[in-house]
Amino acid sequence: MSFVESNTAPARVAGAVDRDWWRGAVIYQIYPRSYQDSNGDGVGDLSGIIHRLPHVASLGVDAIWISPFFKSPMLDFGYDVSDYRDVDPMFGTLGDFDALIERAHSLGLKVLIDLVLSHTSEDHPWFKESRASRDNAKHDWYVWADPKPDGTPPNNWLSIFGGSAWEWDGERMQYYLHNFLAEQPDLNFHTPAVQDELLDVARYWLDRGVDGFRLDTVNFYVHDARLRDNPALAPEARNANTAPAVNPYNFQDHLYDKTQPENLEFLRRLRAVMEEYPAITSVGEVGESQRGMETQRDYTAGDDLLHMAYDFDFLSNVYPSGSRIREVLERFDRIVTEGWACWAFSNHDVERHASRWNFSEEARRLYAAVLVSMKGTICLYQGEELGLTEAYVAYEDLQDPYGKRFWPKFKGRDGCRTPMPWVRDNANGGFSDAKPWLPVAVEHLERAVSVQDGDEGSTLAFYRALLTFRKAHAPLIKGDLRVIEASDDILVLIRSHEGNEVLCAFNLTNKAQPLALPPGNWQQDRGAPFKPVDAESDAVLLPWQAYFAVAAPTDQETI
Repeated sequence: MSFVESNTAPARVAGAVDRDWWRGAVIYQIYPRSYQDSNGDGVGDLSGIIHRLPHVASLGVDAIWISPFFKSPMLDFGYDVSDYRDVDPMFGTLGDFDALIERAHSLGLKVLIDLVLSHTSEDHPWFKESRASRDNAKHDWYVWADPKPDGTPPNNWLSIFGGSAWEWDGERMQYYLHNFLAEQPDLNFHTPAVQDELLDVARYWLDRGVDGFRLDTVNFYVHDARLRDNPALAPEARNANTAPAVNPYNFQDHLYDKTQPENLEFLRRLRAVMEEYPAITSVGEVGESQRGMETQRDYTAGDDLLHMAYDFDFLSNVYPSGSRIREVLERFDRIVTEGWACWAFSNHDVERHASRWNFSEEARRLYAAVLVSMKGTICLYQGEELGLTEAYVAYEDLQDPYGKRFWPKFKGRDGCRTPMPWVRDNANGGFSDAKPWLPVAVEHLERAVSVQDGDEGSTLAFYRALLTFRKAHAPLIKGDLRVIEASDDILVLIRSHEGNEVLCAFNLTNKAQPLALPPGNWQQDRGAPFKPVDAESDAVLLPWQAYFAVAAPTDQETI
């Protein structure tokens, strides 16, 4: 049942304010449609999240990020917003949201919400007014343009969901821009009133107690006002990070339809709003295949833009060998000199990494340790703590419009969005008493929370122990990073913070590997959830084994 409607925003947690809490935090992403259904309609909701927050808190994470729950026709499952200031009835009420904030804060969890500012639903009242005429009060709130003389779209820009990024509208006899579905028209950030209204949306949720924002497609806000054509990319330069390889979106160098310099001024305005509140953070999703890290650098430089941003380096299909990890980490440090990283292996937009990289159970655990040893903030996606693989979703059960458009070469995003399995002895995994909006994967039932909870050898227990270990070592949270050794098979890092050092060594293969320790008085930390290495002076790492050691103080001779 839903909680009683509330008109009073919950108070923030009292006590000392750590404005830097986000730096090195672990953020747990919740896809609300698939977390827990509390009212028997087959769709997860806010009350369901409240019910499961103790599970989240038991992991040892610092914050949750909730994917969109705003009022929406759900053509893109909440990423097509029709009212920024209300909860869709499918998910509950504003009172439920306030109760969620209060419960999360009582458990020591910060709450980030997913703001989708680049576009709205065509059902949004703003768009309905804008399309009504060329001279109404909101006529320029969206990106409208006349056709070419032959009636074709204004330029060659493409939609990520396939086809032209322009849709003809017979009311205005103009095209409007949509970087995603045709039912998701892009807002016009060149109109000051649009920016002002979106900043008020941010204030609305900050007033309700949120601790920050995940900003969807943050580099798509501003388009080139001159509507210049994007140049073509040579086949060898095409990168399928932002869109699947089957999508011709990859054939263009997206110089003009996104990532415009004017975007920075809006981000400064947004940061100024966040600075009016205590300890708020922001993480931007950068969808940019050619200049991802450069965009991260530009969007996080200094202290007046985003707190952090991420692109798709570790969300892509490229296998994360030690050499690959080194290349990404060192490239980030070389390019993003002022910004703070945010790393993830899985989220709601990509195939789960256990399947994407064909990981064994041992590899999943080993790479979880790699992830939490990187310098930056960490995002975990729901079910990652259970070791979930990508679920198979038959075409007749498919919901994602992206998958329907490019099936069968790209099957969409439903396989990573299937319901969370809570119990094994239930066809729906304890997610719902009704038929779920997506089927529960049968193989996921054997990994249900009820199966793993209390089992010291489970993946769930491993994640809890790993995050506890990480919190015990400040260098792993906020420290600097040096890559000591990296090959396809071995990765050795040193994290350092305020005179303390932690050595992190990983065997990334299914064969034993020698480990030559760097100079120093290293003492193995047996608190890590891995089998200890026996002979440290001549160390051998077993398959998929990690080794953690701390730098012990050396005795100084008195002269």
